[in-house]
Amino acid sequence: MINSLSGRFLILTTIFVMLAEILIFVPSIARFREEYLQNRLERAQIASLALLADDMLDSELEQELLENAGVFNVVLRRDEVRQLMLSTPVPRPIDATYDLRKGTAPVLIRDAITRLIEADNEVIRVIGAPVREAGLLIEVTMETAPLREAMIDYGVRILVLSAVISIVTALLLFLVVRAILVKPIRGVVGHMQLYAAAPEDVRGIIIPSAKVTELREAEEALRSLQTDMIHALRQKDRLAQLGSAVSKISHDLRNILTSAQLFTDRIETSEDPLVARMAPKLVNSITRAVHLCESTLAFGKAEEPSPTLTMMTLDELVADVLDSERLAVGDYDLKLSENIPPLLALRADPEQLFRVVSNLVRNARQAIVASGKSGEICVSAYEDDDNWWIEVMDTGPGLPAKAQKHLFAPFQGGVSKGGTGLGLAIASELVRGHGGALELDRTGAKGTVFSVRLPKGDGI
Repeated sequence: MINSLSGRFLILTTIFVMLAEILIFVPSIARFREEYLQNRLERAQIASLALLADDMLDSELEQELLENAGVFNVVLRRDEVRQLMLSTPVPRPIDATYDLRKGTAPVLIRDAITRLIEADNEVIRVIGAPVREAGLLIEVTMETAPLREAMIDYGVRILVLSAVISIVTALLLFLVVRAILVKPIRGVVGHMQLYAAAPEDVRGIIIPSAKVTELREAEEALRSLQTDMIHALRQKDRLAQLGSAVSKISHDLRNILTSAQLFTDRIETSEDPLVARMAPKLVNSITRAVHLCESTLAFGKAEEPSPTLTMMTLDELVADVLDSERLAVGDYDLKLSENIPPLLALRADPEQLFRVVSNLVRNARQAIVASGKSGEICVSAYEDDDNWWIEVMDTGPGLPAKAQKHLFAPFQGGVSKGGTGLGLAIASELVRGHGGALELDRTGAKGTVFSVRLPKGDGI
């Protein structure tokens, strides 16, 4: 109960209301003291009127008037003449004098707090203005014990009333908070627990119904999260099934390509010049296909092989990529070029870097062909003190917004219509394996530029 939201709200509300009542209590007790003293002055004035009506009052009647007024003597100043109207012996010297005509709020509060703290029964003189302008001033002498007792009694009643108000207010707020906040929050928690038990069951998706704006926003956020998670889990399941199927296909395809690789050994011995020139490229293509199938099998086991880093020249690799793409381009008006320094050597895995550059060039070629316009693709490279840089530039139509949002996500960042988005995802993962990064430099109506950064250091 205490650790619950409603329980803590109940306790805090009680405390805050009590604090507010205490802040009200201080000026209230000061006001009570002032009214008490003013009442004594009015009673004393009434008693003095009896003497003015009849100057021959016996001592017993005078004593009774003073006792009813609660004072020892009464002094009335009329027409600049100070006159002792009623008097009895004062038991001890006067300890303090209070002039109610000059009492400001801070002074009244100070005197009231002092009187509550001071337990001694003192004799004080109180000065005030007579009611109905029956003189210039009236002055009485009285004891403080009855005043202090009356103030304590008033204070206790105020505090008891404040406690009752606090408890009732806190209880009402407790019930309201339970209905408005706690119950909807428990509903949200219940939906979260139901969703956690069966995350793919759409019945666990919350339907926003709260009237409070903040709670409704929380419900809508939870609903969006649940919907996204269900889609992600379904996609993950489909990817797992697809991965299993691709692994099986890659296994059989690897065996077929291995057989084809054996046949290409005989083609290399052909005396036909065209066959002799094309055979090495065919052998290289089949070899890369075999390696790709092996890598796919490793990826299906969640074990993308680590790159085997070696110093290599980049121009030959880029030339092989562009030659393969020229065969795919055919007669289409698409220019493929390179700007690679002849002596530029870098440290990378040749097979994995070939896949990276090939994926980038293939994506650019498919985008330009899909646009139906002529274009150009250029692969360039340079180095600085810390990194080797490879840039693939094209003059295609640029990447759509959706593709940019999920650029390197498998099955989400596809650029061409019907594309899977695997090319960029694979390329990005391979570059990260080298300790580098694949980034989109710019894209727009004038074309797209991807850059590959390969670090020169060993990462230590």
